[in-house]
Amino acid sequence: MVKIDDDGTPHGLIGDKIIKKEHWDLLWKETFYGFDFEITMIRIALMNMILHGIMQPNIKQIDTLSKRFEHKPIYDVVFANPPFAGYVDKSDINDNFKLDTTKTELLFLELFYNLLNVGGKAAVIVPNGVLFGSSNAHVKARRLILENCDLQAVISMPSGVFQPYSGVGTAVLLFVKGGKTENVWFYEMKADGYSLDQKRDFVDGKGDIPDTIEKFKAGRIESDKSITVSFQEIKKNDYNLSISRYKQVEHEEVEYEEPEVLIENISRLEEEIAKELQELKSMI
Repeated sequence: MVKIDDDGTPHGLIGDKIIKKEHWDLLWKETFYGFDFEITMIRIALMNMILHGIMQPNIKQIDTLSKRFEHKPIYDVVFANPPFAGYVDKSDINDNFKLDTTKTELLFLELFYNLLNVGGKAAVIVPNGVLFGSSNAHVKARRLILENCDLQAVISMPSGVFQPYSGVGTAVLLFVKGGKTENVWFYEMKADGYSLDQKRDFVDGKGDIPDTIEKFKAGRIESDKSITVSFQEIKKNDYNLSISRYKQVEHEEVEYEEPEVLIENISRLEEEIAKELQELKSMI
């Protein structure tokens, strides 16, 4: 239990850990950072932080892709849902970017890599085009994450999870900066607990999300919705990160009759049709 003293100082226990004032100072002042160029999003983020007890949130209005934003590896965790598709003025793109592109979804992916400390973790939502795009920039972006990070998981989400704002198919990339990827765990979500149309009606509020979390925490277990693919296999496929490239499709075996039997059946049907036509003619 945590109590707030008359002077505003919190103290107490969370679980079996003693929470001291310096811990709360760290949480309030040096834990949460956010950036956006849209003032409405800034106001919503600030309100959200304050309502959750973060009285001095570090939320700033700035274009993180521009030359005005400094790229430094200073963050331990990055959670991001950047714009799905967009372009920026090439003359304003930050000089730290190595990707030769103006596509925002690719630049943001490199940005998050640049901002992470070695050992830092990221969970980033990207449009499906990032997973399989064939341009040099797409391939280079995927190669950056696979060869300079441990890409632990690619979680594909069903189209419609961002309705009514966007029907674009998306996926979550989970990676740790540093080292190299050996295997990637793919999970294909079919539902998120709400209808996938523009109404987004409540179904069960869960869908495949609990199963995704459970299997990931248990060691990235394979199932009918999840598979594990080696880095070498992915590399051979131009670093493609679409689960459909690697998931085996089970074809149901169908037995067909012998050609002689089929011909005999067709001939019999023709005879029956001819006979019935003759009967119809006699009735006219």
